[in-house]
Amino acid sequence: MLWQRVSLVVLLTSSVFADLYLHNPRGSNNRLNERSANRNNANRVFDSQNNNRGGYNVGDRSNQAARNEDQQYPMKYFQSGPYKLYGQTGQGQSLLTVEWTNQHGCGGNEDSDPHKLNCNLVLQYMCQKDDTNLPKHTRIRDGLNTNTQNYRGPGSLTETKSNFENRRSNNIADNKVLHESFEWYDKCNLRERNRGLFTADQKLRTNNGRGYSSAIYTRQNPNGNRRGYECPEERDYYPYWHPTDWVDISVLAQNSTLCSYYRTESQNVMPKHECVEWYANKEGCDQFNTKSQCTTTAAANKGCEWWERANECRGPRKHWSRWNNIDDCEQNNGEWLAFTKVLETHPVYTNEADCRAASRTESVGGMTLWWGSIIEGKESACHTLPDAPTCFEAPWSRVNHLGNGRDAEANNFTWVLPYYANPEDKRCIFRMRYNISTDDYDPYNTNASHNNNPQAGVRSPVTQNPTVTIGSASNIPLRLAINTAQFGRTFQDRSHIFEMPSREVHKDQFGDRSVQADELKKTRIFNLNVRGKRGNIVQVYPSVEYDFMPNNLEMTTDDAVHIQWTGSNTHNNGAPGGDGQTGDAGEGTGGTDRHNVVQIEDPLDNYPLPFERTTMWDGAKAIYCGHTQPLNPSKKQLAVLMASAGYYHCFEQAVCGAQSVETKPNKLNNLLNNAPASFEGCIMKFRPGTYHYICSRNNNFTNRSQKGKLVVKQAASR
Repeated sequence: MLWQRVSLVVLLTSSVFADLYLHNPRGSNNRLNERSANRNNANRVFDSQNNNRGGYNVGDRSNQAARNEDQQYPMKYFQSGPYKLYGQTGQGQSLLTVEWTNQHGCGGNEDSDPHKLNCNLVLQYMCQKDDTNLPKHTRIRDGLNTNTQNYRGPGSLTETKSNFENRRSNNIADNKVLHESFEWYDKCNLRERNRGLFTADQKLRTNNGRGYSSAIYTRQNPNGNRRGYECPEERDYYPYWHPTDWVDISVLAQNSTLCSYYRTESQNVMPKHECVEWYANKEGCDQFNTKSQCTTTAAANKGCEWWERANECRGPRKHWSRWNNIDDCEQNNGEWLAFTKVLETHPVYTNEADCRAASRTESVGGMTLWWGSIIEGKESACHTLPDAPTCFEAPWSRVNHLGNGRDAEANNFTWVLPYYANPEDKRCIFRMRYNISTDDYDPYNTNASHNNNPQAGVRSPVTQNPTVTIGSASNIPLRLAINTAQFGRTFQDRSHIFEMPSREVHKDQFGDRSVQADELKKTRIFNLNVRGKRGNIVQVYPSVEYDFMPNNLEMTTDDAVHIQWTGSNTHNNGAPGGDGQTGDAGEGTGGTDRHNVVQIEDPLDNYPLPFERTTMWDGAKAIYCGHTQPLNPSKKQLAVLMASAGYYHCFEQAVCGAQSVETKPNKLNNLLNNAPASFEGCIMKFRPGTYHYICSRNNNFTNRSQKGKLVVKQAASR
């Protein structure tokens, strides 16, 4: 068996109070739009292992609950510009603060700062072109109900391509959530599991009469339970040994000495193999000899039936193969091929010489180009390669506590969003996994040879709920609480769908044409969002109450900040509430999230400044706004826009017509009830200064604080 060393052991499938929760971007924890404190369906799209109460609803575009996909609001985080051209200056980057809480602790290292467990955190994303015309089986989406996509396996392992396509079409519904593809789960269900892995004393099932155990069965998922189209084996182990659609961002490791391993084993830089087979395109093609019967020289192969008939018999490539290693693959007529991770195929360079010459130059934004085939041996093209993931020692957090780290801030990571040479908007998902293990066995060197096997005299290093004694004299038996399916465990959370707009595609919406081209490429954009949901600290737990994110932001006059948020109209936190309190304490209409930005003079203040005394908007320059008018808003227009959460676009009718304070017939409710739950906002530059601000609706002294601080320093001359 190929797989002897695996990294990161992992998880199970029971309901406990545990866990990993994303707060920015808002983690779904498998929620969609529930009015209850508990999620409806823990198996909707992925296996979180989290409590049913966690997570945030998908954003609503207006002041009403979304009834279709157009009425949902995906957050918009602009892609980076060609930041690699500007060295270490940070110019051109788009920065998103990722914030989370993890219950069981993390950080420290055994060498100098020991903790009570081993851990790491893996951050990844997956994107596709933002195109609503993509077919239902490929277009990632949040869905309109909380049901899981259907799945039915093939009636026969020799099904034709058309039979597969019909099976796929009959299972996928356009109104249900889709992250991983139907093909991804289908190949996982049909591929043999990695039998080199440690499974302790767990009894893994086999595939419904097919006679082998597939990759849907793991130590942590021994019964093969399904969540969306996620592959349990891939979910439970990192780095994974087969190709995936996920792009690695960063690994926050239990010890920095592991970083070299993670960075070199990531599919971002190391091609991963899988067995490739083909549909037969004529009768009798499944009868030719196996490749192993042929020798390796062309002369000797001349009379070998497999080689003579290979091209004649091969139809389209299958998306799956049973075989998970090179020997079994080639002995059963497959090819063991390498798959290379790429960000995109470059739109300009169509031959090898031009591709190699352009790599890392200004014309491609400093990106690394590679001429080759995504699938080994197939047609070559010019591709943009991702970087190796960053890797750091994981930030410290306390065991049995969903709270802040050592610096009194929630643990966070700043993600530099990718740059794409293709001027194309992206539709994306963010995923974070949190793995914990102990030193009761070596998680990196314990494998299948250590699985419990009494007949062979092998005893697993950990067993289910064992009874131990504390001394030979007293011989007092004590039972330990050990679930071997969870001894080494992974938790997970994912964002709702968000968009990554291209700066180039939306350049006509950026103001000040005279500096547009250069400014658009070079401006560093910070994303300033809102975390939390409706309710008090007990009602929302293990989610969090409202706050700006980040609530202390420092930037320069050369930088810009995208002020934007999303919210739901169905955060009622009603029954069922599981093992927590229900209710939605707060201001305004029950169940609704609303936010705005108004300036205060001092962080100790709770009364906003009158417009005439505000300084935040003096000289502020909006280089992009989510609405079309006004393109270059004045101080007054910006103040109105931010205070009204986008309900008004400006003050004067002459500037923005029907969306103005002067003209709009239904005036803004003073608790923002009729304002939209989500706000695309503006990307703005500010003058030097320190600015404090609050949300007028949610900032409620002694109940909750929603305040932020923006520090703008004069940029150094370049």
